[in-house]
Amino acid sequence: MGLKPEMRDSIGFIRSYYDFRRSVDFSKRGILPDLENIVWCMLMGVPEVPADEQTSADAPVKAIDQRVAILKAVFVEVNGAEADEFLDQGMLAYDKAGKIAKEMLMENADISPSERE
Repeated sequence: MGLKPEMRDSIGFIRSYYDFRRSVDFSKRGILPDLENIVWCMLMGVPEVPADEQTSADAPVKAIDQRVAILKAVFVEVNGAEADEFLDQGMLAYDKAGKIAKEMLMENADISPSERE
């Protein structure tokens, strides 16, 4: 008996979280995320997430949501000793970056392959 799909997604998500977490330098604290860099990282597939392996039409949007969740969790871990206002600013930056990345995906989805070249 195999795992249910939602459980495989959970295990994959947790694995993605830990893989990304291991790549972060925890000595660099107190740095707010740069909105433009975050957007491009999300669009480029960083960090890798389970939705990257899915083929459904909503997989790219799910991937952005998964990235936002991982990035926010690690941000809070790294900066847990910072003031709440600082953490709030960082969380809002990740939310905004996720929204922008999704908007860019949707804009790109409206362009036919021949128009992209």
